[in-house]
Amino acid sequence: MKFSFKNIALVGKHKSPEVAIPLLCLAKFLTERHFQVTVDSLTAEQVTDIAYPVMTLEQMTRVVDLVIVIGGDGTLLNIARTFSPHHIPLIGVNQGRLGFLTDLTLDNMLGSISAMLAGDYVTERRLLLSARVLREGAEIFTGLAFNEVVVHRSQISSMVEFEVRIDGEYLYNQRADGLIVSSPTGSTAYAMSAGGPILHPGLDVLELVPVCPHTLSNRPIVVNGSSVLEILMHRTGDIRIRLDSHTSFDLKLHDKIIIARHCDHAHLLHPVGHSYYHTLREKLQWNQSL
Repeated sequence: MKFSFKNIALVGKHKSPEVAIPLLCLAKFLTERHFQVTVDSLTAEQVTDIAYPVMTLEQMTRVVDLVIVIGGDGTLLNIARTFSPHHIPLIGVNQGRLGFLTDLTLDNMLGSISAMLAGDYVTERRLLLSARVLREGAEIFTGLAFNEVVVHRSQISSMVEFEVRIDGEYLYNQRADGLIVSSPTGSTAYAMSAGGPILHPGLDVLELVPVCPHTLSNRPIVVNGSSVLEILMHRTGDIRIRLDSHTSFDLKLHDKIIIARHCDHAHLLHPVGHSYYHTLREKLQWNQSL
């Protein structure tokens, strides 16, 4: 898929003064090439005497064609949840640690973006998750996740007990510290730390990974991406649902959580030659000799 660019939004890592220099450098580079540049209002707070239009993320969704994020994967995750429903693509410049999603570096940022704005890029669609909480039949919470939806203990307390159904069919009852429902993108995040498999981001699947299950027979499972998952809380205590570490909601006994593939996708743009397997080798240090 190809996109047309004219108005470009720049978003930096939250409360990071270090973002000012690369952001201003990129903004100057883009305006010299006759692109319209808008800066996120929270990012602008980290930049002295900014000379570019400033908007909130919501305002940007109505006017921009492209978002360039300077930060880490967490920054891009948060921004993607805002812009993906508006079909606005994203480019990530890594100023964090791992950089599974933000694959450009500050050193190659200008050269790579110049080529991409000229049309030399590949587009990658990433599956998003939709989560709803029903209480006594009424919807009381809804949210969007890029990486994962997690049901977990909010404090040190007894185990959580819950029932899981897939497309209406009973799967299991489980006692555990929690449950991760992950997109393929999120398979290299919390799900991987909890023992789940790494999934190629192009797959149309969902992954269920129990967190410290009480019985060893409860293992991660991968299901079709069109599946609708239901989680019914049988025992709660201090328990909540969390989406991508950005949004959370406290749960009560008998709450039902419904998780499904969202109707929209996130569109990530990469330089020509981008390889997911190269990213895995580099970030997980698979290329080091034993």
